[in-house]
Amino acid sequence: MAQATLQTEIQAKTRFGYSRHADQDVGGAGIAMYGVVVVGAGPVGLSLAIDLAQRGQSVVLLDDADRIGEGSRAICFSKRSLEFWDRLGVGQRMVDKGVVWKVGKIFHGASLLYQFDLLPEEGHKRPAFINLQQFYAEAYLVDRVTELPAISLRWRNKVVALEQRNDHAIVTVDTPDGPYRIGANYVVACDGARSSLRQMVGAEFTGQVFEDQFLIADVRMTAEFPTERWFWFDPPFHAGRSALLHKQPDDIWRIDLQLHRDADPLAEKRPENVRPRIARMLGHDQFDFEWISLYKFQCRRMARFIHGRVIFAGDAAHQVSPFGARGANSGLEDAENLAWKLDRVLRKTSPEALLESYQVERSAAADENIRESTRSTDFMAPATRQEARLRKAVLSLASETEFGKRMVNGGRLSVSSIYQTSLSTSDGEAWRGGPCPGASMPDAPTTGASGETGYLTDAFSKCGRRFTLIEFANGAKADPPDGVGVIRVGEGGVSDPAGLAAARYCAEPGSAYLLRPDGYVAARFRHPTRRAIEAALARASGND
Repeated sequence: MAQATLQTEIQAKTRFGYSRHADQDVGGAGIAMYGVVVVGAGPVGLSLAIDLAQRGQSVVLLDDADRIGEGSRAICFSKRSLEFWDRLGVGQRMVDKGVVWKVGKIFHGASLLYQFDLLPEEGHKRPAFINLQQFYAEAYLVDRVTELPAISLRWRNKVVALEQRNDHAIVTVDTPDGPYRIGANYVVACDGARSSLRQMVGAEFTGQVFEDQFLIADVRMTAEFPTERWFWFDPPFHAGRSALLHKQPDDIWRIDLQLHRDADPLAEKRPENVRPRIARMLGHDQFDFEWISLYKFQCRRMARFIHGRVIFAGDAAHQVSPFGARGANSGLEDAENLAWKLDRVLRKTSPEALLESYQVERSAAADENIRESTRSTDFMAPATRQEARLRKAVLSLASETEFGKRMVNGGRLSVSSIYQTSLSTSDGEAWRGGPCPGASMPDAPTTGASGETGYLTDAFSKCGRRFTLIEFANGAKADPPDGVGVIRVGEGGVSDPAGLAAARYCAEPGSAYLLRPDGYVAARFRHPTRRAIEAALARASGND
């Protein structure tokens, strides 16, 4: 691996020098105070800081490194994540660079068991998934941060101590010029699986570490494989184990190979030992290594994500298996869930109790992701003779039956969470379909008054990151409370050219949906009234 890799080339262009900040010159007992300090400039911390800054909050973003992360790591970003990044101003750049895909294939041996389509219907702005190396995602997010003066991004600033007070927290930050202290109403720990903040609050991970080991190799090569997710059980090139193949930009391919749980990690990572394995898989050795790593599955989480004035998000709060693309995408959902709530609490338009809904909603989402990830791991790497027998039977059935195919688990792909909390207003009238309260908004194509084409997610973004009412016109206009945005479908608003918006929202004329600032449904109405909308808004904002 002596040759210059794409990763080293990117890092050479995105190495950030340390700069002394004026906060380090505050003398005496005084310290600078901020609304939010975010610790960790990975995808989650960067996205959270951008969202808060776009809402008008001043944010300090601290990272102990001076460059974007090493290795491609996360590569699969979901439709929901892309819609979030659209609202942050970076979605199109991610899609332009990424590899778009939606089809997956599952093989047993050399035979195709079945294939699936993650987004079979048309009329969505964003694809089911893109594959994009994490270092690209981080680089684009850093570029966006530099456009926002409300964010102070400080490299080589390592948090080494934490003091919690009744209404704020103080962190001690070590730098090349020595330590300094700053305060914040809230500190958000996005500092990864080895979070130092987690140790500072005395919290632990609980859960399971699986003993089976997996080899990740990113290789550069020219290949004619389609842009699909290919997963093998017991392939002829890697007998008795599993394998995964994914395409990334720049002719880079991600390969995952299951190893024996007793394999020597140092020996397995040596390029001279990895090359024969990859060559057997590809049928040639015309490739170069970009990145090689070994990992074990971990399905763990903190009991609580909020500890006083410190809030945990992403891998600092929970960890899952990489199969299923649930790690980075669930972290990004943490960020979008937390940002609007922090903003309202800091503005005092909602009580501090609103933040408890972050704990409730994202804790349930973490449990769901860990549950699915554990099931995938148990199927891919059975730990007992009984589990191995079950997998053998399921794989045999899958070649002949539809119900057998549904039982095969090669890593169920990430989907957006559905929240069942007190923030959602229960339906007062019957609905045959459409997104229920607590579900994320579906997208659909629209046409503007001047004939311009767009999407519902675009219209939501233009409403300015606030509560928004989607109303399906019936001659009368809804009367939402002040400060609530309105997307009117029909009669002077955007039109629904293919009828997909009405179909996906199960909308009749006069129907309406109240969306939270993160695009989740707070309530829906067949016959909206000002009083009903106000009650739902109060509930969703924690003010009831």
